[in-house]
Amino acid sequence: MAGERQARLADRIRVILAERLEKGLRDPRLGFVTITDVRVSGDLQHASVFYTVLGTDEERVASGAALASATGMLRKEVGRQLNVRLVPTLEFIPDALPESAGHIADLLRQARERDEEVARIAASAKHAGETDPYRREGEEDS
Repeated sequence: MAGERQARLADRIRVILAERLEKGLRDPRLGFVTITDVRVSGDLQHASVFYTVLGTDEERVASGAALASATGMLRKEVGRQLNVRLVPTLEFIPDALPESAGHIADLLRQARERDEEVARIAASAKHAGETDPYRREGEEDS
């Protein structure tokens, strides 16, 4: 039961924050931010908000600073739209998902290249001994 409530609250917080960021904040440092996930603690007092920023490293850092400075206003917005007694504190954490996905794509590309190389080597390979090393019925031993 508590897990369901955590999940519902996390989903609702994600929607509220996404809608508020879509309307825009009056902070020029804020770039194109996407809320990827929200996790709420078991006592419903703390929410970890994971986000990604489309852009350069400088834009990511600037957007993180803009979110950190707007935390109070965003928490107030969440509290206004939720019907809970205590509004959870918000902690904005940059999500490493894009970097992880890029790393996995690189590993898959390397594996594909190695497989192609092995297939090329196997196509031109010859048997070390006879082509058929097994004995057949009716053949004599040498």
